[in-house]
Amino acid sequence: MGSEWRRDDGVGLAVARRVAEFTEARALPNCRVVAPLGDPLDLLGHWDGANLAVVVDATRSELAPGTISRIEFEDPDQVASAESGSDRGPGLGRSSTHGIGLVGVLRLARAVQQAPARTVVIGVEGEDFRQGSELSSAVVAAVDKAATCVLELVEEALKCA
Repeated sequence: MGSEWRRDDGVGLAVARRVAEFTEARALPNCRVVAPLGDPLDLLGHWDGANLAVVVDATRSELAPGTISRIEFEDPDQVASAESGSDRGPGLGRSSTHGIGLVGVLRLARAVQQAPARTVVIGVEGEDFRQGSELSSAVVAAVDKAATCVLELVEEALKCA
């Protein structure tokens, strides 16, 4: 998720590229990397019927740049609490560069029964959201770790399939 032309907002695409490299090397079945997606509404149609959807996006809160947060939505009540933030990381419904936030899209997908069975958000705390295409050094340093988090989730889900 995000725009590669807004510096750290492009971290989702950087992580997706890294995950795609890893999934090719590991030949993970039924794993699809969908990127670039500039708006959460773009998820509709891509994640329908999925057992697991992992969304990676830049976050902006009071955490240190490069910090990785993981939020898992196990039930609809968690969607409401994520809008305001929690002790597990930044809120997902607060200010966003996107027209409709991820929380709104997840609610919409659930309303039309097209939401994935499990949704996990990997957030990477950004530092610089000005125009430009380079990630800040703290965010660059977090890309591999965030990709590893995604792969661990996917491999765990495959063991249960």
